[in-house]
Amino acid sequence: MSFTVAIVGRPNVGKSTLFNRLVGKKLALVDDTPGVTRDRRPGDARLLDLKFRIIDTAGLEEAGPETLEGRMRAQTEAAIADADLTLFVIDAKSGLTPLDKTFGELLRRSGKPVVLVANKSEARGSDAGFYDAFTLGLGEPVPISAEHGEGMLDLRDAIVEAIGEDMAFPEPDEEAETNVDVSEHLAEGEAEEEEAESAYDETKPLRVAIVGRPNAGKSTLINRFLGEDRLLTGPEAGITRDSISVEWDWRGRTIKMFDTAGMRRKAKVQEKLEKLSVADALRAIRFAETVVIVFDATIPFEKQDLQIVDLVLREGRAAVLAFNKWDLVEEPQAVLADLREKTERLLPQARGIRAVPISGQTGYGLDKLMQNIIDTDRVWNKRISTAKLNRWLDGVQVQHPPPAVSGRRVRLKYMTQVKARPPAFMISCTRPDALPESYVRYLVNGLRADFQMPGVPIRVHFKAGENPFEGRKKKR
Repeated sequence: MSFTVAIVGRPNVGKSTLFNRLVGKKLALVDDTPGVTRDRRPGDARLLDLKFRIIDTAGLEEAGPETLEGRMRAQTEAAIADADLTLFVIDAKSGLTPLDKTFGELLRRSGKPVVLVANKSEARGSDAGFYDAFTLGLGEPVPISAEHGEGMLDLRDAIVEAIGEDMAFPEPDEEAETNVDVSEHLAEGEAEEEEAESAYDETKPLRVAIVGRPNAGKSTLINRFLGEDRLLTGPEAGITRDSISVEWDWRGRTIKMFDTAGMRRKAKVQEKLEKLSVADALRAIRFAETVVIVFDATIPFEKQDLQIVDLVLREGRAAVLAFNKWDLVEEPQAVLADLREKTERLLPQARGIRAVPISGQTGYGLDKLMQNIIDTDRVWNKRISTAKLNRWLDGVQVQHPPPAVSGRRVRLKYMTQVKARPPAFMISCTRPDALPESYVRYLVNGLRADFQMPGVPIRVHFKAGENPFEGRKKKR
């Protein structure tokens, strides 16, 4: 993209609505509640013939640096510093407030180009607010309706005038080529889920979602990976609301990591905004490749922790457990042994799942966690040849034959892998409906152990049919 634009303004003026309009999809959460956005959210925007990088920000508020609002303001100021241009959004319907004037002065002092945007200008009575905006001394306001898409041509012209045509429309040889963003909200990765890849591709960005209960330390963990305070953190539970993506390289591999809102028990989620945040986190899980479930090591294995792990596995994602806040554990060896025992006992559906003690605060264990993420993703993409699978199937039936049902034995004839991500297998057999669940678990556990596939979901499907190689065997 040729330049970067930050959207700023006080709470509830429609910044996220404008952001969604410019990126062409509903990436940012939008609600009537003031202060929905808290973190910086980047996106690739298009406005007619303009293409640029855009950053949605938290509402500007006057507050001390130690408060949540103060930390949100620091994130917004960082976005202004990083941007080439700022869109200062005001609410033309409600008119100017002292807060608008305070932050108008802040933007003048920044020395960056500013476009004053009068949102909600389609509303009755918005004229007074529009004309009041001239008193900010930031030039002529651009009247728009972010919700209805009105005024976008005027906004485009104002941006070009503020930033200059050279930056707005760089020469083709000067504009750096940009890789396609495969999952700003993880949605574009949906097509890839239908593909079964034959080889593990380490050149592709690895999409990792970080999930867990509120206040488990998810945002702190990602900030430690990045080496900067990119995401808003603090002692308050439930700070993160949107699923925010960050990208960096780890040992030559591009990692795209998604911070998500903390997930409480469904019965406790009553407010509309929290429901939207949890729905956003669920989408992140659904379209990620590997999911890291962050546990608080001081209070691990709460019921909600187990339900989150079960949800991730049912969605077919590769999963890694991260026992965070390890710096607060007093007897690490004893606690680690206890956690490993509980992991095996409480998560039998993910036998062998990788679990790593870490500290997002100090950085302890992060390299080991990343290596486990890569290893788990490699297993999740694993393919096994049909010849190996059928030799294995013959062996396990000799060792433990399928049980007889109503006096008739079930015969497993042929096996093949139908897809990866996660590994899924089809077994042709007689009377597939009669095969007991206990024998299916025996086969799944055998596949895990004999083909080194710990901790990832394994799907085994059965269907009635003949072995395609049976005739060939008879001729011999």
